[in-house]
Amino acid sequence: MPFVPLATSDLSRVLCVAAHPDDLDFGAAGTIAGWTDAGVKVTYLLCTRGDQGGFDDTPREQMPALREREQREAAAAVGVDDVRFLDGYRDGWLEPGHDLQRDITRVIRQVRPERILAPSPERNWDRIGASHPDHLAVGEATIRAVYPAARNPFAFPELLCSEGLEPWTVSEIWLQGHPVPSDFVDVTDTFDRKIAALQAHRSQTEHMGAELRERVHGWLTMGARRGGLPEGRLAESFRVVTTG
Repeated sequence: MPFVPLATSDLSRVLCVAAHPDDLDFGAAGTIAGWTDAGVKVTYLLCTRGDQGGFDDTPREQMPALREREQREAAAAVGVDDVRFLDGYRDGWLEPGHDLQRDITRVIRQVRPERILAPSPERNWDRIGASHPDHLAVGEATIRAVYPAARNPFAFPELLCSEGLEPWTVSEIWLQGHPVPSDFVDVTDTFDRKIAALQAHRSQTEHMGAELRERVHGWLTMGARRGGLPEGRLAESFRVVTTG
């Protein structure tokens, strides 16, 4: 399994798409911190505000705004200041339909990233938690947006004709939570910032206390071993697909 660099000289923009606040922080915050450290501009796109998350200690109607604030704080911990949320999509109700594809395509054409990070559309039977139905839906919708919609001027023509958004070809997509990862990023040096990002999601992680750090450390240790990294290193895992 190959190591992959945190950034390359021809990488300037990355779009990270997720279903819920905290998805990116659990799966990729260490890698994202490395990208921003290298000067890469990273944009987050959240498809819902996670209104089904949290516990009974928070009134349900307050959860979307609370989780949006938490996600913005978490993003700042890893150097991301462009955080966007789609409107009109409910936590737990996502499907990879044409509306979601169009809305993701719109942001791809706005941001014009060389790389996209998204959840895997393939179910991981060994880690069912990575395969929330919303994750699968966002992964599938994002891939459909990358190919062919974002690059095709005749797909969602209103984006070009009414909004002036020119087609854009994304070079590669990184899938988190994939059952068969192909690439591993050493995040040992950015681990503390990953934990800070996760701790910002207080409504989701505060109850875990010290267990949060221990659990995430264990996951990343297994990732490093799977990727063949030296003992004591930590790694996030991805399936990297060339799409350009």
